Amino acid sequence: MTVMWESSEVRVAAVDPLVEELEQVLAAESLVPLFQPIVDGQRMEIFGYEALIRGPSDSPLHSPMTLFDTAGRAGRLVELDLLCRRLAIQRFSALGLDGLLFLNVMPLSLVQEDFREGLTASYLALAGLSCERVVIELTEHTPIHDYQVMRQAVDHYRSMGFRVAIDDLGAGYAGLRHWSELTPDFVKIDRHFVQDVDRDPNKRQFLASLLDVSRGLGCQVIAEGIETHGEHRCLDELGGELLQGYRFARPALEPPRRLDLPDADQASHDTQPSARQTQGTLHLTAGMLSRHEAPLHRKVRVPDALSRFRETPALRCIAVLDDEGRPVGVLRQPHLLGLFANPFSHSLYARRTLEEVMDTQMVVVEERLPLELLSARVTEAPEGLAEDFVIVDSLGRYRGIGHIIDLLREITALQVRSARQANPLSGLPGNQAVQQVLAECLADQRPFCAIYCDLDNFKAYNDAYGYAAGDQMILALARLLSEQAGEGDFVGHLGGDDFMLVLEGELGRCRPLCEAILERFDRFVPMFYTEADRRRGGIEANNRQGQRVTFPLMSLSMALHPVSPGVNRSALDISNVLAELKAQAKKRTGSTLFIDRRH
Repeated sequence: MTVMWESSEVRVAAVDPLVEELEQVLAAESLVPLFQPIVDGQRMEIFGYEALIRGPSDSPLHSPMTLFDTAGRAGRLVELDLLCRRLAIQRFSALGLDGLLFLNVMPLSLVQEDFREGLTASYLALAGLSCERVVIELTEHTPIHDYQVMRQAVDHYRSMGFRVAIDDLGAGYAGLRHWSELTPDFVKIDRHFVQDVDRDPNKRQFLASLLDVSRGLGCQVIAEGIETHGEHRCLDELGGELLQGYRFARPALEPPRRLDLPDADQASHDTQPSARQTQGTLHLTAGMLSRHEAPLHRKVRVPDALSRFRETPALRCIAVLDDEGRPVGVLRQPHLLGLFANPFSHSLYARRTLEEVMDTQMVVVEERLPLELLSARVTEAPEGLAEDFVIVDSLGRYRGIGHIIDLLREITALQVRSARQANPLSGLPGNQAVQQVLAECLADQRPFCAIYCDLDNFKAYNDAYGYAAGDQMILALARLLSEQAGEGDFVGHLGGDDFMLVLEGELGRCRPLCEAILERFDRFVPMFYTEADRRRGGIEANNRQGQRVTFPLMSLSMALHPVSPGVNRSALDISNVLAELKAQAKKRTGSTLFIDRRH
């Protein structure tokens, strides 16, 4: 290959067959735009589509990596980038796809022709699309050298209505600096941190921290590269809002308009333990702690296992399996090394198999076991067995080894995240946890009742008696709801004087429980008033029109929505129904239970 240099830009002579092919592709505009859905993880609906470019199927430039590498060597990256943009916009418009269009854009082109001439806006105008529907997704084919110029370009795009995303955070030149300097609307996490996140505690901790930071900055995180049910479930439990990957759909010339997850995956999701049992904490499982330390068969000879431990000093425990891949025992490093402490050990154990020396006393847990229950199981285990535990699938087959230090780290992180999400006054789970519990209850395919609880005349009480007294009233109601709720029920605090109950079972169980709450509330609420106000039946104060009126003693309005198995609704749908029911309940005088009988 002959290479010629022109000033500061590399030019490749036409004898390069890939460059010749690139010339033909650009001239014929024979690039193919594909689209991959980006999914709203809470609603499980398509949020938008990322446009991805491929070269002609019969061309050596079909791969985007080869295509862009060749354009870079030929000094035609910007030209290629603009052509990709135009073709993607045209195809997106022709398909009539809903949601946002995520356009991959190189920073280099953003500060050159397109920045000066507004080519993207003109492409959109010709296609009949508005700038508000497009997200400029900055890729890292080349580094950003001048952030001041880059910020000016990004601000220019935002002024026209575009939003901005950073692609592959953690994989390129300076993703974190891009995030800090450019304050994007979206950040896409590199697929490396998503792959096997359900089995790698370090990756999961990284993603949890990243999501916490993004919420504080008002930025949405897109987790890309999700391929398995386990990865999807883990992102859902961490509160991941936007998801992308083969799990939902592959890039396609005509992408799906709605999600259609495999029945097997849905059935697997239905068997997961309910978040109601964790009272609003993120539902994390033993499988997420699994380290796949290679197991050994029970017929393997003892010296082979000894070599494993000596070659890997950090290795503490090896699972021993039977012919069907199920654990029958474990080898612990101190025990096995102790067997070879004297000079006669090698001759004594040289021909023995692992089943003769393994420890059959071990803690075995299924990968779907919630961390809270795993913690209790490990704590109750005999001394010496709790440091390591064997993780199996639903059929009892080996999945990996878990270590107590990882369990302690995750329990601590879980407690910290739960505390951040909890209402600061009552300590009860907040709105995010409420939405998650509703979503998981729907997935459980079991009957439950969602109840919205709201105090009446609380503002008048708070104004007359002061904020400290108002806080005591809120805390009293929180205690009442928590005491009445059963072990499998959920109590959340949405904020102010608004609470949410998610109760297990049919209306026949939930209605008496709600009626008992109202009865207890009406008995204790007069104690929060002075004797004079109790005799008067309320508080005398000015209303919003300045008129002197009597506000009755506080009452409690409860709006109950029964949910049957198999309903095709989201957590947001239930929240909307409850808001409507609450408005009906508050029209009634005194403490009220308003039941939705339409469903």
